[in-house]
Amino acid sequence: DNVDKQRGRGVFDRSIAALLALNDAGYGKQNENTKLDLVYNPGGAFLPPEQAGLEVAYKKELKANFDITFDSLFTITNMPIKRFADYLHRNGELTQYMDLLVQNFNLETVDSLMCLDTVSVGWDGKIFDCDFNQQLGYGVGVDSIHRGGMTVYDVESLDELLAKRIRTDNHCFGCTAGMGSS
Repeated sequence: DNVDKQRGRGVFDRSIAALLALNDAGYGKQNENTKLDLVYNPGGAFLPPEQAGLEVAYKKELKANFDITFDSLFTITNMPIKRFADYLHRNGELTQYMDLLVQNFNLETVDSLMCLDTVSVGWDGKIFDCDFNQQLGYGVGVDSIHRGGMTVYDVESLDELLAKRIRTDNHCFGCTAGMGSS
């Protein structure tokens, strides 16, 4: 029920069918070449539960109910951007949610932030320092109104990006709250 409520009617059944097909193709069988990782994010304005315990519970439930196996489960925090930010704003919860993220800042998450070692690339070749910045149009090298920016055609090596400042904003607290989200 929570999957369909969050993602749309029928998504749960289609997800189960896809996971079964992936298992049939050999994914999720603890093989380095065919890893199957799942991602969990909460269905509301709260932090996800502890990742290790949730992974154990998901492995148990998916195996018992559907004979599905997978390698790892990652939890991510709902980022206060786009549709979720609009939802929070409409319900008068945006300030409260941002306070939750800020109050749960965890310094131990900073060294493993995705923006430190991951590059996202848009359909048009534009480079972003994280998936969430991509959703917001915060490309590497854009100006204050999101014009310009670097593309894959502008760089010879990813090493060129090391000197670029990572674009941060309020949503970044989502990756540093609680157990982190990267």
